[in-house]
Amino acid sequence: MDLRLPALRGLLRGPRRLLAAGAAAVVLAGAGTWTAASGEAPAVHRADRVMSVGDGVRIDTSYFTSGKAGRRPAVLLGHGFGGSKADVREQAEQLARDGYAVLTWSARGFGRSTGKIGLNDPEGEVADVSRLIDWLARQPQVQLDAAGDPRVGMAGGSYGGAIALLTAGHDDRVDALAPALTYWNLADALFPNGVFKKLWAGLFVTTGGGCDKFEPRLCRMYQRVAESGTPDAGARALLEQRSPSAVGDRIKVPTLLVQGQSDSLFPLGQADAAAAAIRANGAPVDVDWIAGGHDGGDLETDRVQSRVRAWFDRHLKGDKAAGTGPAFRVTRTGGVDSTDGAALLRGASDDTYPGLDSGRRPIALHGGEQTFDNPPGANPPAVSALPGLGGTGGLAQLSSLGVGVSLDFPGQHARFESSPMTRDLRITGSPTVTTRVTSTGGDAVLFGKVYDVGPDGTRQVLPAQLVTPLRVEDAKSGKDVTITLPAVDHEVQKGHRLRLVLAATDLGYASPAAPATYTVALRSDLTVPTAPGVETAAAPLPAWVWWLPLTGVAAALALLLTARRRTAAPAPDPELADVPLEITGLSKRYAKSSDRYAVRDLSFRVERGQVLGLLGPNGAGKTTTLRMLMGLITPDAGEIRVFGHAVRPGAPVLSRVGAFVEGAGFLPHLSGRENLELYWRATGRPAGDAHLDEALEIAGLGDALARAVRTYSQGMRQRLAIAQAMLGLPDLLILDEPTNGLDPPQIREMREVMIRYAADGRTVIVSSHLLAEVEQSCTHLVVMDRGRLVQAGPVADIIGSGDTLLVGTGTPVEEPVAEKVAALPGVASAVRTDDGLLVRLDTGGSARQLVAELVRLEVPVESVGPHRRLEDAFLTLIGGSA
Repeated sequence: MDLRLPALRGLLRGPRRLLAAGAAAVVLAGAGTWTAASGEAPAVHRADRVMSVGDGVRIDTSYFTSGKAGRRPAVLLGHGFGGSKADVREQAEQLARDGYAVLTWSARGFGRSTGKIGLNDPEGEVADVSRLIDWLARQPQVQLDAAGDPRVGMAGGSYGGAIALLTAGHDDRVDALAPALTYWNLADALFPNGVFKKLWAGLFVTTGGGCDKFEPRLCRMYQRVAESGTPDAGARALLEQRSPSAVGDRIKVPTLLVQGQSDSLFPLGQADAAAAAIRANGAPVDVDWIAGGHDGGDLETDRVQSRVRAWFDRHLKGDKAAGTGPAFRVTRTGGVDSTDGAALLRGASDDTYPGLDSGRRPIALHGGEQTFDNPPGANPPAVSALPGLGGTGGLAQLSSLGVGVSLDFPGQHARFESSPMTRDLRITGSPTVTTRVTSTGGDAVLFGKVYDVGPDGTRQVLPAQLVTPLRVEDAKSGKDVTITLPAVDHEVQKGHRLRLVLAATDLGYASPAAPATYTVALRSDLTVPTAPGVETAAAPLPAWVWWLPLTGVAAALALLLTARRRTAAPAPDPELADVPLEITGLSKRYAKSSDRYAVRDLSFRVERGQVLGLLGPNGAGKTTTLRMLMGLITPDAGEIRVFGHAVRPGAPVLSRVGAFVEGAGFLPHLSGRENLELYWRATGRPAGDAHLDEALEIAGLGDALARAVRTYSQGMRQRLAIAQAMLGLPDLLILDEPTNGLDPPQIREMREVMIRYAADGRTVIVSSHLLAEVEQSCTHLVVMDRGRLVQAGPVADIIGSGDTLLVGTGTPVEEPVAEKVAALPGVASAVRTDDGLLVRLDTGGSARQLVAELVRLEVPVESVGPHRRLEDAFLTLIGGSA
């Protein structure tokens, strides 16, 4: 796996007055448009304007109104980082139909707006919004509380949520807030407990368009921290100044905080801090924990937007009958839909917000003092969340379904376990534990996480894929530290255990590059919050709560953007339930606007027990076809069905597919068996489902399994990679060039591996350029050329078996001679080759008769082969394009 996630930057200009006097100048007015709603809903009028806000910066806006003339409250709707005003257009139109004047805009550096990205700089982006409020105050449709003071609410997700909170702290004309999935303290979010969240920080720069798009001061700060791996005081101060926490004592308006449980960027603790601060100012605050977040899952878009509208109806329109929901609501998984395996959602609630430490319960952990290493370069790192890859599966969503995807390396972590639970335990909030930490390097960086471990001790799930990083300074002589672990809402079932892991590395964070040895010991029990009020209040759900289907592991949050529409997968085809693969009309262009196709109108079918060879010259489309089959890329047209299920990225049916792509990586210091066991544990599936011994028997590695992989030959590594692909004994096994780099004996062994695997009714698809090997190992062939199907069928049919002869002549045969041969009795066809003829005999034809006729025609015969090779048939089929 290769993750390349770049960086973050920008500049803070000198102080100036935040609330600009006067109106923002309109420098470019777009034509107004009408958006018709379905049914009898009123049409929405949209006016696009680019407004000058000073210093040469122009902000692109859209203004939405609907219904009769008259004044109504306004809503400012912000977008997520990397997006633009277009992302929130649909929500803006709905709010307009509901009786609001809605203004959307693209923040500095995004969409058509100019200026440098300042990460919600009070003197940049926040001042821009105050100018937009000035403009709203002059619109005839907007209700005023006083001259220049419109009745206005603000909503938005992520970046747009933070600007809502910041504006409310800097501009007292904001009357209500509904931020979602956002931060309270950006320094705490990116530098939690003094540890640099390097992957998420890098995504800011990438998503923002690169360093030159940011204010220089931010850019320099990022480069400094990224190079050292350690946040400094200046970096913290710069981000805190651009955080809502800096003005938390001035946010005094009703606030609905929507935060994601599946969010390693802005976890639940950010909303908890915001709720405490705003409530301390005397303002009403409701908190809603949704199933999704920046790491994927379900964003519950319809339900959340409905609740936001009700919040504004109550606090902007003054509608006391508006049902805004409970003070606290949390979405929980409520079983699995038997039709598609997706988790079902239900809500639990309480009439007060419990915070993150309500109803604490001590859990005794077992395990003495333990020593482990921070490896040189902090590599290989442990894996928890994978920022930016929620769209490939939503790892946190997988954990909600009981599937573990985390990975801790032996010798790089300590672990402590509880006894089996005697009854179900619901954790709602942040567990805590005190430990003694010692480091040979002085400072230590640890990553704390609590796993839910199944009864067999091997199946473990990391709730929401969350970890707590912690920098422990001056730990050479030992230091007691209390670790506040990630806030989650997770049920631990009876018979399961809790496992506390303290790891030295994590993929998403910067760890010290210098090697060190850490020693940790427990100083307290693990205390877990249970929020008993939420648990007891969840049974009679409020009327505004309904069940929503979770869209499965294929749905995820686009990076720091608002949600995109989801596309439902086609229903399974019961008639194909026993067919490993059927491809129909498959096409993929090199680019959407291009007329060049990598694959075009490809159709073929594969049955159980077949070993199918996928053949074609370079550029034939073989690799593109396999990538579409594995769900890695999406076809432009056509359909792939595996056992009747349509293939989509992250489709559940892909669990029945094993794949080997050349270049599989293994940890060289571990044995072959340890590598395979570690890989299988990372999938979170039960150990018994791996069928490890069967896969290893088929692969034929023997005693080599006990040796370190660094001692393996190339052929042994290839067979170990094949064994890894065979774990779980998938019904369909895909092998891409499995014999590359192998010598003849190793190639023969690989051939036997494929034949043995398919012997029990499973199916193998192999792409290879070694035609002789394909001929000996495959039962069926698909031949492609220039993206199209040339021929498909049993090997014997394509080669021609015994009814085809290769006539060697030493020199090329002229076309008229070939035509005469093709017209001979008993000859079905004759095709010229570079050094003779390929002759297929008809019924009644024989080699003896053919030779006699060739002599009569004075064809200079030098040899006659009893049958042709696959290579000959292949070259004939593709017409020499190889």
